[in-house]
Amino acid sequence: MLRLAAKTLKIVPLMARAALVSLLLAAPVLAVPAVGGDRSLQIEAPQAKKMGAGFVLLVSLQRG
Repeated sequence: MLRLAAKTLKIVPLMARAALVSLLLAAPVLAVPAVGGDRSLQIEAPQAKKMGAGFVLLVSLQRG
């Protein structure tokens, strides 16, 4: 009985520490749905201008 109590007393702090670490790691993931921002607004990057140099390079680098 004493061995079981000793093992239990060693395991309890370890389990508490593991629970605390897992809570700290999971908190950001669990907080994201709670924020719930406006889903209708989308921020997009401006479109890059197409310069058309790819075809010129393809034609000029052909051999034969």
